[in-house]
Amino acid sequence: MRGRLQNKRSALHEETAPMPRSVAAVHAESLHNRDAFWAEQARRIEWKKPFKQVLDYSNPPFAKWYVGGTTNLCHNAVDRWAATQPDARALIWVSTEVDQTLEYDYRTLLAEVNRCAAMLKGLGVGKGDRVLIYMPMIPQAAFMMLACTRIGAIHSVVFGGFASVSLASRIDDAQPKLIVSADGGARAGKVVPYKGLLDEAISLSTHKPAKVIMVNRGLAEMPMTPGRDEDYGALCVKYDGATVPCEWVESSHPSYTLYTSGTTGKPKGVQRDTGGYAVALAASMETIFCGKPGETYFSTSDIGWVVGHSYIIYGPLLAGMATLMYEGTPIRPDAGILWKLVEQYKVVSMFSAPTAVRVLKKQDPAFLKKYDLSSLRYLFLAGEPLDEPTAQWIAEGLGVPVIDNYWQTESGWPILTAQMGIEKTRTKFGSPSFPSYGYDVRVVHEATGEELPRGEKGVVAIMPPLPPGCMSTVWGDDARFVKTYFSSIPGKLMYSTFDWGICDEDGYYFILGRTDDVINVAGHRLGTREIEESINSHSNVAECAVVGVADQLKGQVAVAFAVVKDASRIASPELRKAHEAEVMKLVDAQLGAVARPARVHFVTLLPKTRSGKVLRRAIQALCEGRDPGDLTTIEDQSALQQVRDCLAT
Repeated sequence: MRGRLQNKRSALHEETAPMPRSVAAVHAESLHNRDAFWAEQARRIEWKKPFKQVLDYSNPPFAKWYVGGTTNLCHNAVDRWAATQPDARALIWVSTEVDQTLEYDYRTLLAEVNRCAAMLKGLGVGKGDRVLIYMPMIPQAAFMMLACTRIGAIHSVVFGGFASVSLASRIDDAQPKLIVSADGGARAGKVVPYKGLLDEAISLSTHKPAKVIMVNRGLAEMPMTPGRDEDYGALCVKYDGATVPCEWVESSHPSYTLYTSGTTGKPKGVQRDTGGYAVALAASMETIFCGKPGETYFSTSDIGWVVGHSYIIYGPLLAGMATLMYEGTPIRPDAGILWKLVEQYKVVSMFSAPTAVRVLKKQDPAFLKKYDLSSLRYLFLAGEPLDEPTAQWIAEGLGVPVIDNYWQTESGWPILTAQMGIEKTRTKFGSPSFPSYGYDVRVVHEATGEELPRGEKGVVAIMPPLPPGCMSTVWGDDARFVKTYFSSIPGKLMYSTFDWGICDEDGYYFILGRTDDVINVAGHRLGTREIEESINSHSNVAECAVVGVADQLKGQVAVAFAVVKDASRIASPELRKAHEAEVMKLVDAQLGAVARPARVHFVTLLPKTRSGKVLRRAIQALCEGRDPGDLTTIEDQSALQQVRDCLAT
């Protein structure tokens, strides 16, 4: 069998043996016959040297997958498809910020990646060296990510426009030999200059990169530092037509590190392997995202986040698909832009975030019917809890199934989701359905670690070993990996997701919010997610954030900040007060008086990071009169002022 794993070209997709018929059977097979199951999935990619052992779990909780096998992520994503379908579209770049579209087939993509690989090697980058990528959503970012994995370098992508202090801390942790950046990015028509932020970050960092490659988009000033900075355009001319052979690396060789957002103190770099990651993504593209070679996949995320790594760059390309890379917002030039792209490029699967849908929910619903969406099979949503009203609204508007999926930067691919490529299961609004194959998911008691009966709320945890594709450790800190993820559940070596959840009688999982987002009101433990869902069900609420605020009498009380759809309904203090009472009454009726918020404030937007995450801790700090901390990652600073204004009245 080992010999069959080697040198399978594009036919791998068809040759992989079909999985069992049901999701439950696949899941059971993946846990009880782990080695055989994952050996079969390994046939989805090409190996230069066959692996000798499927899993080495001799040092728990560290899992090494496909031991002894050598492969290359870039080869599997680009080269093998360039050999068999060179004219098929690979990368489609659309920017509504600069009104430009570029398309690359697999042949052209391979040429661009080769050229970038030659640049990196020409500037001294080799196997194991780190390359920090600080770039907007432009094709050159994808080229560079793939070029790094081509030569065995380890890329670390930092969200473009990230604050200098945060960028400096990541430079010091990753210690890159080279940084790739651009003059600027653009969002909602506003240019975000990068060069000044990058230069300041380098001046603040202890580690100094030897070289910086700059892409000049003509958006912002780009002063070059002599001897250090290199112009991408000039390097393109120098290395035009270059070819660089793939560096075949052992399966556990790091492909990249990615720093989790919102970490405090020393940055926490999630380290990903090569072989296990490639196999997990290749499998997920068929079984979860229902994609096939030659089709088009569209994720609206950013390369600065894990979804961008897994399902803009690597996943679709590993599957031989075209990936649509979008620079822009969901409502520019209008609220139909995403659906226009679906129609234009015949997108079959689309991946977005509940935040984007809530933004669209405030727009004219006619945009949902304006374009031909007959190619679209599924809309996948992840990144934050998906409330039932939002899921139902978009499902009815588009007329396609909406698949909730739950995962983390650490996991690299979905932990919980419907797996329609295996079995067309019924979905439930508000639930990401079932554990994906390979994940031994449990709902356990926070204090004892004992598994809880169905229907009881507990901590969502995973019994190790973690499946292929998950983080292998924290970059440069194995002890932190163990302490952070495997030490919080007493007496049990279990991976904690730090999320509350329940598993209902039918086996569907529901995520109820972070374990540190629990409100204790007069001895009653309430999840913010539950209260938020109740408030979101109000006809005039687009979205909301609920935080627990210290209270002298009750310990904590819930305070809500809700974004309204129709501002005329709160146009006066009297109307605002009446509307607040109306929302409180709704929560009272749905969850009981103990869950009723002490206050419901109305705003036009919530403080969010550039990735769309609501900054609940900052809101909580303002409510309690504390310093909200570093707020440089907020997308729109005026949202904070709205919170302050509400608290002042």
